Amino acid sequence: MNLNKFRAVLFLIFLLFSSCSTDNDTEIESTNLKAPDEFNSEIVVSWFNLIKILTTETPGYTPPVAARAFGYTGVALYESIQVGMQNKTSLSGKLNGFNLESTFVDLVEYHWPTVANTTLANMTKSFYANVSLENYSRILALETTFNNQFSGSNSSEVINRSIVFAKKISDEILVWASTDGGFGAQFNNFPSDYQPLDGVQYWKPTAPNQKALQPYWGNNRPFITANMENTFPSDPPIYSNDISSVYYQRALEVYEVVNNITPAQIVIAEFWSDDPETSATPPGHSIAVLNQLINENNMNLSASAEAFAKLAVGINDSFISCWKIKYTTNYPRPVTVINNQIDANWKTILETPPFPEFTSGHSVQSGALAKILTSLFGDDYNFTDRTHENRTDIDGTPRMYTSFYKMAEEAAISRLYGGIHFQEAIYLGLEQGYQIGENVIAVFDY
Repeated sequence: MNLNKFRAVLFLIFLLFSSCSTDNDTEIESTNLKAPDEFNSEIVVSWFNLIKILTTETPGYTPPVAARAFGYTGVALYESIQVGMQNKTSLSGKLNGFNLESTFVDLVEYHWPTVANTTLANMTKSFYANVSLENYSRILALETTFNNQFSGSNSSEVINRSIVFAKKISDEILVWASTDGGFGAQFNNFPSDYQPLDGVQYWKPTAPNQKALQPYWGNNRPFITANMENTFPSDPPIYSNDISSVYYQRALEVYEVVNNITPAQIVIAEFWSDDPETSATPPGHSIAVLNQLINENNMNLSASAEAFAKLAVGINDSFISCWKIKYTTNYPRPVTVINNQIDANWKTILETPPFPEFTSGHSVQSGALAKILTSLFGDDYNFTDRTHENRTDIDGTPRMYTSFYKMAEEAAISRLYGGIHFQEAIYLGLEQGYQIGENVIAVFDY
């Protein structure tokens, strides 16, 4: 039952009792129920700002691992409050293996910010169980701050009911998450049993003692089956040592771009690099963008929870879909091809990541972001990305975009400027991400 129906029932009950009462009867007080959209997004923004810090500072949070944490946390937030949202339905039965059993008790009051606070605290404690003592204290402090704030204006019965409900929902989602193939991945990013394929046409480590990052990630369970069925692009150019081949020409393009790199292109390459341990990784950059948009648009709790769930599902599935292709094609990196065929002393602008080239993870997740954010905020949305404005190790000057597609295109092309991707991985990766975004939107709108 939605809240409007709930209020109508209460009103009819009130009329019934009123019609039977005498002048001496005590007037029945109507319950002041509030829907999630009557609360602001402070709690959501605060938690995801903290999660961005935890992702940067917690060992093992590589891009796929971070994407998974954001994915389940976003779903849990949405599920915990969607029962109070009008015209919104659960994702239970829509996402792979997700069949929620926890029930929402009708005709009682819940405090939705408390539900959100408990859910986000529970998910964060679980996914970031290996944080430093200092950062664990931050988690507890944020949870306590909001609990203290809410307890002053709500009855203990309502607060306790909200906490119990949120814990049941989030605990059930954590059990579901433990079966997707990525559980505990932050402790095993580089499986020792994986060996790169033999042959010059396949990816090889590009630095001494380098091992493959999450070579089995593409076998994880995605949230949406379609993201592993209708998103895979055509194959990249076939290996060749013929200087007239497309393969060689693609390598020559990267070689010439890097050799003639401009200061502005270096700034773009570094702005979007989002390396682990110096940033919250590319998934964290996407979360930071959405947080800025929520503040900019004064979004309420309902809208911000739905937005985060959509983006988080898209980001999670982007890395599973992308990684499946990476370790299926095992395409070599530009530095390997260029050093072997063009210039043995050539070096990249950015450090080459430890996994195959095709497709570009930046492109895929940025494409999904562009499609999802455009559906939420519209075409031609002027936006300034302030994600790195406080960094001193790079030029983090805020960057302005006239649409989310323009932002995604810059994030994608930054990998060419950095010397670490060929053009097919970039442009086909964007298309892959756009399709993932469409699939996410379709599931939420179903």
